[in-house]
Amino acid sequence: MTTAPDRLLRRLEWRLGRRLDGRLQGAYRTVWHGAGLDFTDLRAYTPEDDVRHIDWNVTARLDEPFVRQYTEDREMTAWLVVDRSASMRFGRQNPSSGTPDVSTAATGKESVAAELAISLARLVAQGGNRVGAILFDNHSHQVVPPRGGRDQILRIARELTRTPEKVVKDSATTDLAAMFRLAAATTAKRRSLVFVMSDFIADPGWDRSLAMLTHRHEVVVIRVVDPSELELPDLGLILVEDAETGEQLLVDTSDPLLRGRLAAEVDAREAGLAEGMRRAGVDEHRITTDQDMLAALVDMVRRSGRRRR
Repeated sequence: MTTAPDRLLRRLEWRLGRRLDGRLQGAYRTVWHGAGLDFTDLRAYTPEDDVRHIDWNVTARLDEPFVRQYTEDREMTAWLVVDRSASMRFGRQNPSSGTPDVSTAATGKESVAAELAISLARLVAQGGNRVGAILFDNHSHQVVPPRGGRDQILRIARELTRTPEKVVKDSATTDLAAMFRLAAATTAKRRSLVFVMSDFIADPGWDRSLAMLTHRHEVVVIRVVDPSELELPDLGLILVEDAETGEQLLVDTSDPLLRGRLAAEVDAREAGLAEGMRRAGVDEHRITTDQDMLAALVDMVRRSGRRRR
């Protein structure tokens, strides 16, 4: 009898095989890179280059910036850093169980993040690369050490689809800074490719810790968003609850003044997030829960390839 993680992986493998594999063949080095160790040459610096590769001795002698070029290893280590906080459980759920339905397409933010993580693990691991995972919320975290092979992907899938035994609510929102510090400490031994999946509903100040992570690793940020977080649906009088603090409030979603205030707050939050990403030195790939997840993943690969070139 197959388990839910095994069924989920099989479904994703079938969809990936039809729609994604061909887009990565022959483009391995131009999309996501391994950690190069062997110095090969010097060339003049361009604005797209990583400043960490500048050779300062040569730059000082020639009075012009030069960067070192390395032979890139095909093998790499990838990490999936997944926000598992209460706000990520927002979205449509399987009505019979109250938990994400792993046998069908993802709907809620947590389900979308899980499918993205498993799909990325499968894509990265197919070339013999190692994949690990860091699953985080304020009260607990789990580290899955990097390994290769299908069994490793199944282990990550099993952890991502496991229902938490107890949901703890307190007065604090997600501490993403702590998540990024944990990721930096866990991945310190080897330069890696790090995928971050979160809704970024969190305490402020995470950008500095994210910048520390990007200083050593190649970081791909994937922000998972539910459309109702960007535009409040007109549902009349409803009871809303903060998923992380448990605070409840009765609101009239048809009130134009309320809708206007919420729209202004959304715009301010989006501007703040964009500024935080800029300070951290990363580009945000935003994926909404009503998108075709694999189409969004194809677009992310294309954008990563264009950014590299």
